[in-house]
Amino acid sequence: MRNWEKNVRKVVPYVPGEQPKEENIIKLNTNENPYPPAPGVKLALQGLQEEHLKKYPDPAATQLVEALADRYGVKPEQVFVGVGSDDVLAMAFLTFFNGEEPVLFPDITYSFYDVWAELFRIPYVQLPLDGHFRIRPEEYFAANRKNGGVIFPNPNAPTGLELAPDAVEQIVRENPDVVVIVDEAYVDFGAKSALPLVEKYDNLLVVQTFSKSRSLAGMRIGFAIGSEALIACLNDVKYSFNSYTMSQAVIAVGAAAVKDEAYFRKTVQAVIDTREWTKEQLRRLGFVFEDSKANFLFATHPKVSARELFEALRQARIYVRYFNKPRIDNYLRITIGTREEMERLTEFLEGFLRGKSAVM
Repeated sequence: MRNWEKNVRKVVPYVPGEQPKEENIIKLNTNENPYPPAPGVKLALQGLQEEHLKKYPDPAATQLVEALADRYGVKPEQVFVGVGSDDVLAMAFLTFFNGEEPVLFPDITYSFYDVWAELFRIPYVQLPLDGHFRIRPEEYFAANRKNGGVIFPNPNAPTGLELAPDAVEQIVRENPDVVVIVDEAYVDFGAKSALPLVEKYDNLLVVQTFSKSRSLAGMRIGFAIGSEALIACLNDVKYSFNSYTMSQAVIAVGAAAVKDEAYFRKTVQAVIDTREWTKEQLRRLGFVFEDSKANFLFATHPKVSARELFEALRQARIYVRYFNKPRIDNYLRITIGTREEMERLTEFLEGFLRGKSAVM
């Protein structure tokens, strides 16, 4: 080992979904929205002047913060924004999870959580989902289990399953001495948000993203809503880390997207409708999955392994996500694309499965 290596922080990094460069593929592996951003986004970019680009952006991202506060009916002091929800969540880990007791999160969940915990030297415990991949809320306030914080996605990823609102509230209510983070990256696709609970519980932080329902994965915008005290703490850490996290272009684009509520609802509904149609088609083909409330399905087939299906789909230039991990290594996570893309997916699967049946 070289001398300098002993001072290097070593972690096992998060592995993002593949971003293929070739054309004419169907990309259903990273949960992006298949529809364009709101029309106002393009106008916002066109309206940028040289004056906006040669100067530092507003470190408080006031334009975006105020748009979000107005949209969700909270004070601007209750809104924190960052470079994608990953930035917001990492900042929240760094800010709120500094106790000696372990942070709690599911064993099958967004795989960045344990990466951040390892990076920031935060103790953690992963609580197993039940046999149907559902969060067991009672595990998060068991009498014999102390904790230094709680985080979970709702709907969960990569399963797409929603935890009922009363169960979410129970977890928050039973953990009054720590911060509870509800990661709502996929909430707009049919789940109930925990945002109404923010006024009731000062230890609740709700995190959302523009990457999925607002079609802005490429611009990297995320936000958190919580009590004024929580947001003040986040800002203190942010300004100790990097004051200028968001570009002026991103701030303008984000505000424009938030203001077009009609377009937002239209595209979200299109994804929901296509998801429900895809569920019917995959069930017809023998796939098994729980009832997703996200913009993806988490499916398995009893007769063909997920790895074989993944590789066959890739050869057909259809990209889905495969996780080679315990308990979920026979499942595919399939993002919901346009109706045409999902028709092509199901047509390929139908032909592939028919061919497998003929030789079995």
